[in-house]
Amino acid sequence: MTNYFPIHLNIEFKTVVIVGGGHVAAQKVASLLPAKANIVVVSPTLHDSLLPLSESGQITWREKQFEPRDLDDAILIIAATNDTSVNEAVQEAAQHWQLINRTDVQSESDFITPATVRRGPLVLTISTSGASPGLARKIKADLEEQFDEIYDDYVCFLQQARLMIAAKFEKGQQRRAALQALLEPSLLEWTRNGEIDRREAYLQQLLMGEAR
Repeated sequence: MTNYFPIHLNIEFKTVVIVGGGHVAAQKVASLLPAKANIVVVSPTLHDSLLPLSESGQITWREKQFEPRDLDDAILIIAATNDTSVNEAVQEAAQHWQLINRTDVQSESDFITPATVRRGPLVLTISTSGASPGLARKIKADLEEQFDEIYDDYVCFLQQARLMIAAKFEKGQQRRAALQALLEPSLLEWTRNGEIDRREAYLQQLLMGEAR
């Protein structure tokens, strides 16, 4: 079994080419959209869910058969057709500096995409390295329940609060104490209950040096 190196890539404005326009390609596009990549789909046909994205300019659709030049400038390539010969051609055309994922043959891939739970800045990824995709889906469902939608607001608050504390205090014990105090469980509870005023009052106490 391959031992993968987990990594989060910043691919904003970078080109990702997906060869194939079916259901699997649609799933890959959906996972790439939050990363704000320049997504190019190469396929004679396009899944219904992708047509509005093409019309709105969120993805670029090249309505054609695959050619090696379609991979120019791509840093990531996903071969997602149901034709093994086309996926093989995509792999052969990729340059050594380009990373490729073949959805039909994991062992021929440079990378795999894990199951993902997104809650604002919080990103949880789950992978069994291909051993059991079903288990990965189950764990994802469990995490979606444990880390529900309220974490979007909660983590955004923590992000802003951390920046405010970093601007207020020099590096040292006082800053560390204030940052540690941000993990007070009441903050999540207040967020969940809509008690934003209590949350903000607590933050102001921290900024005045009253960390507890």
